[in-house]
Amino acid sequence: MTPGEIQPTGNERTFNKDEIIVSKTDTTGRVTYANSVFLGLALYEEDEIIGEQHNIIRHPDMPRAVFKLLWDTIQAGEEIFAYVVNMSKNGDHYWVFAHVTPSFDSNGTITGYHSNRRVPEPEPLAKVKSLYKSLLAEENRHLNRKVGMEASHKMLVDLLTENGMTYDEFIFSL
Repeated sequence: MTPGEIQPTGNERTFNKDEIIVSKTDTTGRVTYANSVFLGLALYEEDEIIGEQHNIIRHPDMPRAVFKLLWDTIQAGEEIFAYVVNMSKNGDHYWVFAHVTPSFDSNGTITGYHSNRRVPEPEPLAKVKSLYKSLLAEENRHLNRKVGMEASHKMLVDLLTENGMTYDEFIFSL
């Protein structure tokens, strides 16, 4: 099944505060490693996920503008923290607080990306959900997906500019 064929169930999956979801991708976003916590939450077997695009777990309620910001940041060689809602193979969802970093070779060339995800704290997550709902509404207001994503991204950048913060500073201020 492809991500577009999986329908959200509305059921939330959770994991323990002492567990960390870990995955690694190549520079194109293809999964090269997934730990047992990732596999258990996403409900994929290792041979089903390795080599697949990491967006196989993308939930349709996740604003594409946030992924654009994430990818722009890590492709520039910087780390980023972000709240993300993912979708399991059966359509269930789970929220994470992600720390995504580029991996470099000895010459300083990006060779892939590494993501550690933890259980998000409830209070900041509630604020993020509200923001993401607004961003997603802006994306969905446009018939053209790219135009919608760009409009939503502008909303996000404008919010950060108004607050005089980077995305990471904003996320940690919640």
